[in-house]
Amino acid sequence: MKFTIPQTLQSEHAALHERLRRATEAGGEVGEAAKTLARLMHPHFVKEDQFALPPLGLLVALARGETNAEMAAVLELTDRLEAELPQMLEEHRGIVEALSKLREAAARAGHDDIVTFAEALVEHAQTEEAVMYPAAILVGQVVRQRLGLRAVALA
Repeated sequence: MKFTIPQTLQSEHAALHERLRRATEAGGEVGEAAKTLARLMHPHFVKEDQFALPPLGLLVALARGETNAEMAAVLELTDRLEAELPQMLEEHRGIVEALSKLREAAARAGHDDIVTFAEALVEHAQTEEAVMYPAAILVGQVVRQRLGLRAVALA
């Protein structure tokens, strides 16, 4: 079974990527800070797209009470998210530090649009930590419970 990231999240990530791409073209200190941020964000976004966000595609079905055996495949993703969550949160800390530097450089250079982008991306990271990652983990827990499966001990 293929698990699809909800379209709204896909669109939000695409918009963030585009705003970051434009920031890298600002030149000078701002452009360099944006490039540093991009280097940190790319591998993190790849992880999110691989295993952190696809489980959210089951939220609507699970909320309706729907469950089927094919949903068990999501457990590979949610177990990986649980295992890698500490590292992903550490990556967020590095990203937020880089965003702070980008925001400061953009403010000095008068790039209000990039300041706004940096602030929005910090909020996005906070939303992931407080809502999206826990919701994805809950998807796995609900599927496991409804299908009567045991939790796998994570090493």
